Amino acid sequence: MQGIEGAAFDLDGTLYPNYRLNILLIPFLLKEWRLIYAFGRARKIIREQQEISSAPQYIPSVQGDFYEYQAGITAKIIGVPPEAMKEKIESMIYRKWEPLFKKVKLFKGAAETLAALKKAGFKLGLLSDFPPETKLKYLGLSDGWDAVLCSERCGALKPHPRSFTELAAAMSLPPEKILYVGSLKQRRR
Repeated sequence: MQGIEGAAFDLDGTLYPNYRLNILLIPFLLKEWRLIYAFGRARKIIREQQEISSAPQYIPSVQGDFYEYQAGITAKIIGVPPEAMKEKIESMIYRKWEPLFKKVKLFKGAAETLAALKKAGFKLGLLSDFPPETKLKYLGLSDGWDAVLCSERCGALKPHPRSFTELAAAMSLPPEKILYVGSLKQRRR
């Protein structure tokens, strides 16, 4: 860890196991399967567009409001007018799931590891593809962070460099001084 001054973490699948949330989501997934499918497909499309250029200052087709852009793609996949889709995604995906985090358990030792890193003098950052603030509160991890960011608010989904660059700036550290810890997800092509 020589030269490392900060540790940054993903939230979902890194500080808690995804399966614990997925089990709680089963009734919602069964009821809203079309929305979930279209939303997931939209995010895959956005990530594919982002791969065209990995320059942090440029993301093809995602300009202005990320959430509006994402809603437009989702609406097109479902075949509905885009006007209400942004609000539907906000209420059904972002907000409806948050209370479930009261029942999700962290990985064993996660909170203690974060506390030990902080005590050792490391800056702590968190970067999530989904809005993390309320989830952190329910998980009991609201305190101790030097920076908490949502990649969507940065205008790009991970692994696009823009989110990581903004996280490093928020942590007041150069990227090469930050150890990023995230779950390994295989990408399907």
